[in-house]
Amino acid sequence: MPAGVSWPRYLRMLGASMLAMFAGAQVVHQYYLPDLSIPEVPPKPGQLKTELRGYKVREEATAVLQQLKAEQKVD
Repeated sequence: MPAGVSWPRYLRMLGASMLAMFAGAQVVHQYYLPDLSIPEVPPKPGQLKTELRGYKVREEATAVLQQLKAEQKVD
């Protein structure tokens, strides 16, 4: 009995914690939208530029929504 609990209970908790870990990783990948592509030629030191594409998309969508709201107020 690991940790003083029965094997079935231990295995259920192990499965639940692994499921939560995988679900959390998936949520983080969906939020930040990481660039998983591997370039043909690695960049030279200092040339690597990273950006959060998910954040950029949300900023652009917010700007468009604000513009539409402003246009509706003018009409």
